[in-house]
Amino acid sequence: MVFQLPWKSSKDSAKPAEEPVHVPVSASESLIPRRDMEQDVVEKSTRRSDLTAFLCSLESIIPHAELLATPYTAVAFIAGIATGTCGVFMWNRWLRRIRTADWVTPDILTRRRWVKGIVTSVGDADNFRLYHTPGIGWGWFRTVPTSVKDLKDQTIHVRIAGVDAPEGGHFGRPSQPHAEESLLWLKNRLEGRLVYCQLIRKDQYGRVLAVPLVPRPFLPSFLGKRWASPLALEMLRAGTVTTYEQAGAEYGPWGREAFLRTEAKARTTRRGMWKYGCVDETPAEYKRRYAMPPPSTKQ
Repeated sequence: MVFQLPWKSSKDSAKPAEEPVHVPVSASESLIPRRDMEQDVVEKSTRRSDLTAFLCSLESIIPHAELLATPYTAVAFIAGIATGTCGVFMWNRWLRRIRTADWVTPDILTRRRWVKGIVTSVGDADNFRLYHTPGIGWGWFRTVPTSVKDLKDQTIHVRIAGVDAPEGGHFGRPSQPHAEESLLWLKNRLEGRLVYCQLIRKDQYGRVLAVPLVPRPFLPSFLGKRWASPLALEMLRAGTVTTYEQAGAEYGPWGREAFLRTEAKARTTRRGMWKYGCVDETPAEYKRRYAMPPPSTKQ
């Protein structure tokens, strides 16, 4: 039997030591200090995927962060990243404007990419300047510059593939017959109009060799390229150019034979430069003559 004093002793005033209490694991976790919980969350997150670990680590920092670790949030997070990546890809591939021929990358030429734009000027009878107009809204809230100052370093110099036009007077050389008529025809046909161009390669002068298509009137824009008229064949049909047959010639999907047939028909009907049935010198012959050194005057 244990005898107890009627008053409290000094031993009784001391706080008795607490015996360890064994509680369930869930209850013991609730008693862990906040810092230990954060450490525990981080340790657990290392065994999960990177995305889930990142979301779960926010639970100890942001109030109600457990809502961020749901599968729906993970799906939304991944969808946002995918949408942003696709947006950057589409912008770089289809929506970014190509300002000059220097902006035409080897990848664009390898894929033979199609571009559309407005012809701002025609220099010779077989090349022109194209202001690239990707995307939508042109003519509504996006406008094409018209002044020479605003167009500086903003256009692609395009060389029409598969044809050779009469040479104009350059560098003190005389112009060929019908050069002015061919230039005027192309100006009337292209300037200020929408044109589709398949970019092929660059020539020795830094121009982009391309296959141009001119949309037919009264057709919606989404059918413009499919039902467009090939500009090179139009020029051959009008008798303003000849077929280019030098090395590296490009004729698009129609092929060299179609070009030669169209030129022969223009000769037969005496269109353009063929109104007298023949020409004294073709553009190719003219270029070869002036590419040769002048004959020596020494005896």
